[in-house]
Amino acid sequence: MTAPVVGEYPAHLHPAYVTGPRPMRVLAVRRLTDDVTHFRFGSVDGAAPVLTAYQPGSHLIIAAGGQRNAYSLVDDGMYPTSYGISVLRRGAGGGSDWLHDNLVEDSIVEIEGPRSMFAPVLDQRGALLVAGGIGVTPVLSHARALARDGRRTDIVYSYRRGSGAHADDLRALAAQPSVTLHEVSGAVATAELIADRLRAQPLGTHAYACGPASLLEVYTRLADAAGWPGARVHLERFTAPEQEPGDPFTVTVASSGVRVDVPAGVSLLQRLRDTGIPVSSLCRQGVCGECRIPVRSGRIEHRDFVLTDDEKAAGDAMLCCVSRGEDIEVDL
Repeated sequence: MTAPVVGEYPAHLHPAYVTGPRPMRVLAVRRLTDDVTHFRFGSVDGAAPVLTAYQPGSHLIIAAGGQRNAYSLVDDGMYPTSYGISVLRRGAGGGSDWLHDNLVEDSIVEIEGPRSMFAPVLDQRGALLVAGGIGVTPVLSHARALARDGRRTDIVYSYRRGSGAHADDLRALAAQPSVTLHEVSGAVATAELIADRLRAQPLGTHAYACGPASLLEVYTRLADAAGWPGARVHLERFTAPEQEPGDPFTVTVASSGVRVDVPAGVSLLQRLRDTGIPVSSLCRQGVCGECRIPVRSGRIEHRDFVLTDDEKAAGDAMLCCVSRGEDIEVDL
């Protein structure tokens, strides 16, 4: 298979110092399970011995078959010499399947990042990490960073038998006295284990979870029932629940005075693009934060899963892929 090539480095930029779009080389492709493949990327010419560092839980954005998809990095982020992601084949013909079908060693792809949307709290005394399925990828990044620093770490990994990507990596970390790993299968057993581990954590612990929506719903409900304050309960979503189409509304673009009508069931993101106003986006579900835009005035109906309660209360930003409102003026 011929390795695809995308783009060239700008002459004045070096891959160790940029996070914007640039080509990177596939250093290795390794099958982890029947449906999950690990890809490792490095600089095109091999001249960058250390790439840009990143916070645990960060992700890359990869141009994959005409799409731009976000994938969590699996390493601790300290002095990286390569970037590693693990990708689930979803069978829907999207960007993840394209990576499985097209990337081989020495392929060149366009990458952005690393970007941080799921960072650890720096003064935490320890962490409870909960992973479901392919949600293990950012959890592994957190676990590696915590283990590197000797921080107390309690890990719950829920997966179908035979589908435990990175289970061996987590078991290796659990050989350290500061790290404990609990492996589980099945929804009932997973909920019981999460409830038990939430009750067992000492003060100062923060909890982090990534996985399917059903697991995250259980995790947040059990954390609330156990009396955990919301500021100590963190999660990263792959997808968002279905939402109602919402009411029509109008947005005014401050820089031009253009008024944009947004019908029910249509996103502000789409209408801005229809009007010729470029807005970056990835998930279009309110879970990645890429389409955040500044707001000058108006009532915002926040529907995203990214902005904090304080950010929503401030009313000066919205995720235009899902959020709606009334008499909104945006600062574009």
